[in-house]
Amino acid sequence: MNRAPDWVRARVLAVSLLVFQGAVAGGSAVWGAVAVRAGIGQALLWAGVGAIVSAASALFLRVSDENPDLTPWNHWRLPPVQDDLDGPVLVAVEHDVFTGRESEFLEAMREYGRVRRRDGASRWGICRDIEASNRYLETFVVPSWEEHLRQHDRLTRADSELENRLRSYTRREPVVRHLLYL
Repeated sequence: MNRAPDWVRARVLAVSLLVFQGAVAGGSAVWGAVAVRAGIGQALLWAGVGAIVSAASALFLRVSDENPDLTPWNHWRLPPVQDDLDGPVLVAVEHDVFTGRESEFLEAMREYGRVRRRDGASRWGICRDIEASNRYLETFVVPSWEEHLRQHDRLTRADSELENRLRSYTRREPVVRHLLYL
């Protein structure tokens, strides 16, 4: 739970409770079916064996001790906006990738797509320019301008490592465009 950024902790807790309660309900149904077929004694015996194996697996299957740095990392330039913007925002980011580094770039972009969606984007995608094979366009949609501003605050220092890796595959800073759906 403390590995989640502050803005998403309530959602993580809600999903955790949902999974836990669903597992209790599903397990009850499974062990009830086992008891009907094999008898109550056999169901309790196998449930006990399962509990012991689960507890013993904690000795071998450890959760990583590495704690990512989840402090906010807002380094993006925001465009000057005069109007009150209403409606979804399409963000287009153009990347100029070094020749020969395209596969590494795309692998890192897929990871970065998960970061974008985690931070509030929908319909994320990456496209290759047909006319310039080393130019890629990343696009994603955010429900509103306010949500996009919040998205800037959701990037963490741990995400900066991935972004630095992405930048090592490109010739220059990416060109960012913000487009408002009408």
